[in-house]
Amino acid sequence: MKPLGQRLIEAGLIDQTQLQAALSEQQRTKQNLGSILIRLGFVDEEAVAAAVAAQARVKYVDLGQYSPQPEATQRVQENFARQKRLVPISFVGKALVVAMANPLDVLALDELRHLVKGPVEVVGATESQVQKALDRAYGAGMGWNEVVEESLRHVARKAGEALGESEVAQEPPIIRLLDNLIFRAVQDGATDIHVEPEEKLVRNRFRVDGLLRYGPHLPKELQGAVTARIKVMANLDIAENRLPQDGRISFNSGGREVDLRVSTFPTTHGENLVLRILDRSKLVLGLEQLGFAPDQLTNFKRLLMHPNGIILASGPTGSGKTTTLYSGLTYLNSEERNIMTIEDPVEYGIPGIRQSQVNVKAGLTFGAGLRSILRQDPDIIMVGEMRDEETVEIAIRAALTGHLVFSTLHTNDAAGAIPRLTDMGAAPFLVSSALLLVVAQRLVRVICTNCKEEAPPDPVVIRRLGLQAKEGELKVFQGKGCDKCDETGYRGRLGIYEMLIVTPELTPLILERADAGAIRRAARAQGMRTMVEDGIRKAIRGLTTLEEVARESVD
Repeated sequence: MKPLGQRLIEAGLIDQTQLQAALSEQQRTKQNLGSILIRLGFVDEEAVAAAVAAQARVKYVDLGQYSPQPEATQRVQENFARQKRLVPISFVGKALVVAMANPLDVLALDELRHLVKGPVEVVGATESQVQKALDRAYGAGMGWNEVVEESLRHVARKAGEALGESEVAQEPPIIRLLDNLIFRAVQDGATDIHVEPEEKLVRNRFRVDGLLRYGPHLPKELQGAVTARIKVMANLDIAENRLPQDGRISFNSGGREVDLRVSTFPTTHGENLVLRILDRSKLVLGLEQLGFAPDQLTNFKRLLMHPNGIILASGPTGSGKTTTLYSGLTYLNSEERNIMTIEDPVEYGIPGIRQSQVNVKAGLTFGAGLRSILRQDPDIIMVGEMRDEETVEIAIRAALTGHLVFSTLHTNDAAGAIPRLTDMGAAPFLVSSALLLVVAQRLVRVICTNCKEEAPPDPVVIRRLGLQAKEGELKVFQGKGCDKCDETGYRGRLGIYEMLIVTPELTPLILERADAGAIRRAARAQGMRTMVEDGIRKAIRGLTTLEEVARESVD
């Protein structure tokens, strides 16, 4: 039986270098190889599922074309089916046909045969399709209108029983309603769910690929029950609706664990809730998958190997700074290094790294945490954000005494980070000595590969980006819009970057407290590409559109 990696190489889907990178990641994380190859972006889920099916010598099917038959699903309990990642589809003669995400799981197959007391025929399918089919088969995939109507009937019945909001929030219809909402958001690839009360209804919006879009709305009658349910799940005070609150939820969506960061805010029509979705499976940890150009990647890796200094990621909230820093930490993570972090909050746990979370009420601020970490014999430190003079001062001192320090800063571009540090009280000569690199970044949407087509560039966008190309000279692309991208033309996001490396040539400007413009001009004279220039290169390669680059333009 050929190994999965060899099958994918022979099919021309990956190369030997990618396989070795995935095997190294597998050694560290102990995940299965297929999941790692998908997470690193080397292959898509369908290719891995088809290869695994071939390895198991079973047929690979598109489960979207099948509707699980009730007589088949009744033979297998839901808990067992979800645990083993399989879904009963139908009967062929006396044989029960089941689709499996991992048809190589012989133990699950043995248990299933024992359970149904009869023959079983296996087909292979993708993990996501199996999860969707499970929801269709066992009712979690009820239509939104059905779930809402069930909840309305239930709330109306319970109104006569004088139940408190916390009791109503624990009732199955309300649980199903919120689970359905969160599941829809996760399936759509949302990073945030906005639950927004208005005068006559409750609107829901999902942030997908950086932009908000409307999700299914709720009747006003369900506002109290839904708000209470979210608060119960996040361990918040249900009775408190005058002050903002923050909490966290762990949620199982389609067989994978996602964390939700919950924020409430009082408004005139009730409490506004925002749930930030932290999906561990989407966190890119391979440096090669961040979207750096080859020269940028080489410089980043070179500077990561410095024994001391400061590496900053800058950009607005939601620009991927944490992913960049986590990827750098993962690249350096080994048994020889002690890596510690102080974050607000800890977004993703990384095995082998000691991570801690700010707790202002208890006195654990960034500055206090960083000061204590320095007594823990660290080699590498990550500080979630440079927020104040104390944090900047301690971070610089740590960098100058033999530690490599990672952190983030909110500036529009890379050059702006240097004046920002001095404005927060850092001495210019210390900044020039400690700072190694500033990576400024934005996230742009990726053109959907399913409906990608060549398109003439918009002259207005060409002028805004300062391009000198004549008509017909510039070849760019767009997404026409299809079912796979929800008619948007885009699917997923990638980074555009600029890297300011602190060189001896920049030192005089830093010491003179030069403004960001002067530092930017000097860095560009040494070869630094701006984010817009990096974005234009990616648009010409067909990864994104010029409109997306212009939307994120800071030039």
